[in-house]
Amino acid sequence: MAVGWAGDGAVQEQIDAGIEDEIKRARSRLSRGKSLTHCRECGEPIPPARQKAVPGVQLCIDCQTELEEGQGSFTGFNRRGSKDSQLK
Repeated sequence: MAVGWAGDGAVQEQIDAGIEDEIKRARSRLSRGKSLTHCRECGEPIPPARQKAVPGVQLCIDCQTELEEGQGSFTGFNRRGSKDSQLK
């Protein structure tokens, strides 16, 4: 089936590329190394259960929540807005 300039499997390639990008982004945000016993921001103790559950944790729950709320959501790239996909 002709789909304009897009080659066979182009849509699946775009989907796969988007998934791979999101996996890389998520992995880059994971903590690494030894967990801290006290929050690096406020100095409050980090509970042992949190240290065990999140290896490499550096922030208490309150500071982590504040950090994540400040980051907002990541929308990524609009791969569907490419010229090839608009030619269908």
